[in-house]
Amino acid sequence: MKEFDIIIIGGGPIGIACGLEAKKKGLSYAILEKGCIVNSLYNYPLNMQFFSSSEKLEIDNIPFISIEAKPKRNEALEYYRRIVTSNHLNIQLFETVESVKKVDGHFHISSSKNNYRAANIIVATGFYDIPNKMGVPGEDLVKVSHYYKDPHYYSSQKVAVIGASNSSVDAALECYRKGAEVTLIVRGPEIGERVKYWVRPDIINRINEGSIKVYYNSTVKEIKEEEILIQTPKGAVSIQNDYVLALTGYKPNFGFLEKLNIHLSEDKKRLPQYDPETMETNVKGIYLAGVICGGMETHKWFIENSRIHAPMIIDHIEKKIREQKTTTVS
Repeated sequence: MKEFDIIIIGGGPIGIACGLEAKKKGLSYAILEKGCIVNSLYNYPLNMQFFSSSEKLEIDNIPFISIEAKPKRNEALEYYRRIVTSNHLNIQLFETVESVKKVDGHFHISSSKNNYRAANIIVATGFYDIPNKMGVPGEDLVKVSHYYKDPHYYSSQKVAVIGASNSSVDAALECYRKGAEVTLIVRGPEIGERVKYWVRPDIINRINEGSIKVYYNSTVKEIKEEEILIQTPKGAVSIQNDYVLALTGYKPNFGFLEKLNIHLSEDKKRLPQYDPETMETNVKGIYLAGVICGGMETHKWFIENSRIHAPMIIDHIEKKIREQKTTTVS
């Protein structure tokens, strides 16, 4: 069994930031990531451009130089990869955490590859792994995807895009420009207010000119092989359809948090309990970092405002270890 001061679960930007802080403080650590380096970012659309500027995505004051003020996915992947490799961070890739047990004040972590023992755990797992399902008939058809990667695949096809967020709008515009016949299905009365300010006028103009069709205040009732049934304010509508991009958002792995005995609020927000001064949860020795702190409010925490979690957590852990050593010597 491998033993560390800290096990960091999640190798995204904030997990990497925690690793950098631990290394600077001389604490032993390992980052366990179930996919590749910054796996969530890797699964973003190929042409995605961040809302934040490059300096706001920087961690540990390491400069992030991008071609434009707001970097794109491939630039971010390279930036975080270089941080990991140039700093020789102890990150174990394609290794899924399967169980965590607390024994005699330490955590025993079993993964798909190894067993670990640590006094502290940092959970920085993000929220991009579990889609918010619609719960409608036909949602499990092959033609339906809750993720979007590349518009070329949908060229000359009838594509229904569900949602009005950044991911939905980007997908609708890109697919339209690759020759798809795009229909947007929006639950609310308009395109989301949080859509990137330089993109929102574009989608509204395409809708107004009729290039992209939209159904506002509407929901999907059923998905079939060659059509999709929609409930609109004017009644039920059936449209011909080849593919459905159900970009209805994502949520953290609450089941994993519950297995760790972390308390979650009982309302729809599902907010995890933690001390905002230290990021330590109700389970002593387990900390939260990054977007997972917001529960279902996944728009509250980003890289730019949660990178401060890393020094907060590591400072608290270092202080605990120092006090423990002092007590032992006494």
